[in-house]
Amino acid sequence: MLNRKNKLLLWKIISLFSVVRGYNIWIIALAQYLSAIFVLAPERGALSILFDPYMFVIVLATVLSVASGYIINNFYDWEKDLINRPKKTMLDRLISQGTRLKIYFGVNFVVFALAFLISWRAALFFSAYIFLIWFYSHKLKKYPIIGNVTASFLAVLPFFAVLFYYQKEELFNILHLKHKYFIIFAHASFLFLLILIREMVKDLENISGDFVNNYRTIPVVYGEKTSKYIISFLIALTLIPAYVLIEEADVGYMDIYLYFSLIGLLLFLVFLWNSQRKIHFIASHNFLRFLIICGVFSVILIEPSLLWKGRELLSI
Repeated sequence: MLNRKNKLLLWKIISLFSVVRGYNIWIIALAQYLSAIFVLAPERGALSILFDPYMFVIVLATVLSVASGYIINNFYDWEKDLINRPKKTMLDRLISQGTRLKIYFGVNFVVFALAFLISWRAALFFSAYIFLIWFYSHKLKKYPIIGNVTASFLAVLPFFAVLFYYQKEELFNILHLKHKYFIIFAHASFLFLLILIREMVKDLENISGDFVNNYRTIPVVYGEKTSKYIISFLIALTLIPAYVLIEEADVGYMDIYLYFSLIGLLLFLVFLWNSQRKIHFIASHNFLRFLIICGVFSVILIEPSLLWKGRELLSI
C-alpha cells in the first residue's frame, strides 16, 4: 500500500503526464521514425535507422520540445481550460504554475544541449521551434485564422528536422514529381490540412472558454456558421494533395488510407453541419484525431515489405 506522500507523488506524476499530453507525444516520435524508414531513407534499412544515435537525439529533442510546448500552452490557457475542460484542469493544477515554469525552462535547456550534439544548425532549428511555440501560446493563438494556421504548421514542422538530417544534400530536388521528397511534402500537406480542420473544430468545441477569456477565434468573432464554411473549404482543399499522392506519386497501398479519409471527411462534413452541441464537436474532434493517427501509420503502406526485410536482417 502507498502512503500519503507516495500517493501525492504518484498523482503529481500523472498530473505532469496530463500537462505534457504524454498520450500524444509518442505519436510524434513514431511518425518521425516511420517517415525516415519508409520515405526518407528506406535504403538504409529499419535497423540502421532505429539504432542511429543521432536520429534518436533528434526524436528525443523533438519530443521534449513538444512537451515543453504543451507546458507553456497549459500555463497561458489554464483560465480558459478551467471552463472548457474543468476535470483535466483540476488534475493539471496539482503541479503549481511556478513548478511548471521551472520544468519548462529546464526541458528547453536539455533540448538545446541535445540539438547542439548534432550540429549548430540543429540547435538553431530547435531554438526557433521552441520560440515559435512560445510566441504562438502567448500571442498568436488568441487571433482567428493565424492562430489555427500556426498551430497546424508547428505540428508538422518536426518532420522537417528528420528530413534535413537524412537528405540535406539533395534538398533542391524536391520539385521532381517522382522524388521521395515530393511524397513527404504532399503527405505533410494532407496531414497539415487535417490538423488545421481539427484546430477549427477545437475552436467550436471550446467557444465558451474562448469567449469568456477574450480569445478572438473564428467562432467567437464570425460565428459557428462561418467556421463551418471555412472547414468545408479546407476539406475541399484536401482533394489536391490526395489527388497528387494517388495519381502522380508512387505511394503503394497508401491509396487505401487516402480513399478511406476522403470518404470519412465527406461523412464528417455532413455530421458537422448537423452539429449544434459541444458533445457533437468533441465527437468530430476525436474522429479527426483518429484520421491523423491513421495517417501516421499509413506511411507503412508505401512499402510494407520493409517490415519483413527488417526482420530478416535481425535474424542474420
